[in-house]
Amino acid sequence: MKKRLLFITGSPGSGKTSVLLRVIEALKARGHSVGGMISREVRTCGTRVGFEVLDLSNGRRGWLAHVNQKQGPWVGRYRVNLEDLNDIGAGAIVKAVENFDVIAIDEIGPMELHSGRFKEAVKRAVESGKLVIGTVHLKARDNLIEEVKLREDAEIYRVTCENRGSLHETIVGKAAEFLAKATEE
Repeated sequence: MKKRLLFITGSPGSGKTSVLLRVIEALKARGHSVGGMISREVRTCGTRVGFEVLDLSNGRRGWLAHVNQKQGPWVGRYRVNLEDLNDIGAGAIVKAVENFDVIAIDEIGPMELHSGRFKEAVKRAVESGKLVIGTVHLKARDNLIEEVKLREDAEIYRVTCENRGSLHETIVGKAAEFLAKATEE
């Protein structure tokens, strides 16, 4: 069975998002449309203050979580901004399911899992039959994560110091294989 759910995991700061961004860049260069969401850390004066969420299709940004967020569930020292996560993050995934060749999801992790809309969007993506490339938190436990990891059409790659520079090539190869087969059918 061709793998079409390609997920990257690893320790915090290991480079999961960087690998995902390289995969997205390579697939776009090959003419594939990629939509979905990316989460990035935001630093002020060298200190991490939060995470932004980015819609790949239109560049729209919002706060996923921030140290000064006034409401929302706590994850560590950050409060999750459910409004931006639902509107921008989950919205970007749903748009990708409907309009793009490839769905990017960064990240299925503790912050994002506070949103029912995010979880529903991920389920739609996973069940869409399309190529899904994303990152998954290494230690987070949730039924959604377990369901995704146990699927026959899923493959999980772990970022390490040794493979950080080349892992994207492996994933692009798997993705290209799936996309070529999908266009033949």
